[in-house]
Amino acid sequence: FHAQCSQRLQSPRMDLCHAPATREKGWYLVLMAPNAKGPNYAWLDPSRLYCHPQGLQDCVADLLQPFQGDAIDVVAGIDAMGFILGEWGQGRAQGLCPLSLGVLTVLSPPPGAAAAATLRKGFLAIRKAGHLCVQTAAQPYTDYSGQEKVMEVRTDAIAPGLRILLVDQWVETGGTMRAAIELVERLGGVVAAPLCVPTGVAAICIENSEGGKWIQERYKCSHCVPPRLQPRFDQHQ
Repeated sequence: FHAQCSQRLQSPRMDLCHAPATREKGWYLVLMAPNAKGPNYAWLDPSRLYCHPQGLQDCVADLLQPFQGDAIDVVAGIDAMGFILGEWGQGRAQGLCPLSLGVLTVLSPPPGAAAAATLRKGFLAIRKAGHLCVQTAAQPYTDYSGQEKVMEVRTDAIAPGLRILLVDQWVETGGTMRAAIELVERLGGVVAAPLCVPTGVAAICIENSEGGKWIQERYKCSHCVPPRLQPRFDQHQ
């Protein structure tokens, strides 16, 4: 898998038009770029995937498929990569190839905003502390790199019983997503309800780490990695 990603980087320009004739779930994962800068960075860069119209469209469709028909009031994305997949348009994206049907109106701004626009729901930003000028609730957490951080969300957006689909780019250790769950549930939001069809958690990859398993055991989850590739992603290969 890593070799396939590296092969894609040999071309001086990204091919935004090519897509395989048969598009199986997760075909677009090879569009991601491997880490070329060392251990202080994540092992893969999904932003290359987001530039590909068909890849982006299929990625969001796969993420949302398990939630079709579910009762969802709002989509919440986690700062900052939870904002990245870009907005959905209803027509063709100007200046791109014919595969761009109904995809991008902008090449890169919110998996969250794209999911919200596709579902015709609002988008709630869960921010890093210090960026919101309104009343907020805060939640400390430890991210995948071991850094201690704080996230916050505006308090006027989550009413008791609000059904929330939480979206982020990646769940590695699970610390960030678990903190987001705890934050919205503390304000009365519903990420999973035992007596009804649950809303839940969506990410391109949910690794089988201790934290990833904790989330998957308790919440309805969706991700894009086929079972045959999951061990490779868990081992960062």
